[in-house]
Amino acid sequence: MLLHPTSLPSPFGIGDLGPAAFAFLEYLAAARQTLWQVLPLGPTGYGDSPYSSPSAFAGNPLLIALEPLVGQGLLDGSDVAPLAELPADHVDFGRLAPLKRNALETAFARGRDRLRSELDAFRTRHAAWLDDYSLFAALKDELASPWADWDADLRSRESAAMATARRRLQDRVDFHTFCQYLFFDQWAALRSRAAELRIQIVGDIPVFVAHDSADVWAHQPIFKLDAVGQPLVVAGVPPDYFSATGQLWGNPLYEWEAIARDGFAWWIDRFRHLLEEVDVVRIDHFRGFEAAWEVPAGESTAVNGRWVSGPGSSVFAAIASAIGGEPPVVAEDLGLITDEVRALLRATGFPGMKVLQFAFGGGADNPYLPHNYVDPNCLVYTGTHDNDTTRGWFASLSEQERAYVCRYLHTDGSHISADLMRAALASIARTAIVPLQDVLDLGSEARMNTPGQPEGNWTWRVQASELTEERAACLAEMTTLYGRGA
Repeated sequence: MLLHPTSLPSPFGIGDLGPAAFAFLEYLAAARQTLWQVLPLGPTGYGDSPYSSPSAFAGNPLLIALEPLVGQGLLDGSDVAPLAELPADHVDFGRLAPLKRNALETAFARGRDRLRSELDAFRTRHAAWLDDYSLFAALKDELASPWADWDADLRSRESAAMATARRRLQDRVDFHTFCQYLFFDQWAALRSRAAELRIQIVGDIPVFVAHDSADVWAHQPIFKLDAVGQPLVVAGVPPDYFSATGQLWGNPLYEWEAIARDGFAWWIDRFRHLLEEVDVVRIDHFRGFEAAWEVPAGESTAVNGRWVSGPGSSVFAAIASAIGGEPPVVAEDLGLITDEVRALLRATGFPGMKVLQFAFGGGADNPYLPHNYVDPNCLVYTGTHDNDTTRGWFASLSEQERAYVCRYLHTDGSHISADLMRAALASIARTAIVPLQDVLDLGSEARMNTPGQPEGNWTWRVQASELTEERAACLAEMTTLYGRGA
């Protein structure tokens, strides 16, 4: 099942890693599900998206559950009461963020001395990324500007300036370390329960990272930047059927030769870190390892870009060598996929993705139609977090398009979510994943993300009353019927 934790029920304005997350694991087990795809878990950036994060390693403090902190005596009822007034049916990030920050500040003041030994051990274990991230976050608190606009000595990480900043901001550095400790402590407990229930977690690695991130600031030589830290070129996709000017994402691009000279160390660290937290890694925009659309910085559209080769399979060979075996990876191979990308996918052996909502454009040879699956080494989805819900998608089709869907699925369309789920589960794909919204047969009001829409995404939340035994039983029956599940 596909569900970002922010969408879980919770009394405090956002889904988190607390009791509702544990209850959701029980719901998955009752529905005989063995995978939970959680999407990125890092701090959110532009547009409240976890795909635009200030860190590829850190956890999102907004996901820290407050009930355990109350149980530990780090918070009391009055500390969490303001968050209990937030809406339950969606995430209001603008109101949530300062209130959650206040609660975590209070927990920090009460817990920093009590948890000193645990914090020290956590800091030592994760120093490779945590030292940079905590100082970066503290400087962002102080300066409230992108790192490329900081004074030259901080921007270029001169040792004296870094040491001075760390001393000056030690309290803020410790606060951000404390938040990361809480996040990963709670996540470890949740993942342990998932393992007891034989549920694997599918995590997410976006190929590109945000420019205004601890990763780029701390590792400037591995990105294509100018002398003052600004991107020379940025990522995007070329013009296509959907957009005459392409898409300009703005992420900095990698200096793959520099990364290769360093033995792909940063990528190895990234995989190793995530594989400590999840069981399977989904690579978002996998084609970026074969080639990326590189657009000169300052362009207003993606038209004047060019394809620039990536590292191919060499990066995955280095990762496999470092971690002692092939990483468990799912490759997001959607969009403009060339023969070269297909060859890379075959070379790695990673399973790709089939999305049923993409299957009904064109004719009977559409590769996303289940009868065209020739290799079970793939994952089939009814839709992803970037798609409308199945009900919403079906309602948006023309009458002719809906008629074709109904003919193919041999249905009248009145239970289209279940019909598409059944098509996924009945296919030869080794793995089938469905968004919770489709299990609950929800419409467009439950859509999680609309690509290209800058605001209003990532806010949907499920209500506890919607997670009924009846829905779980229906999914369990369908899962068992097609020989899947626990």
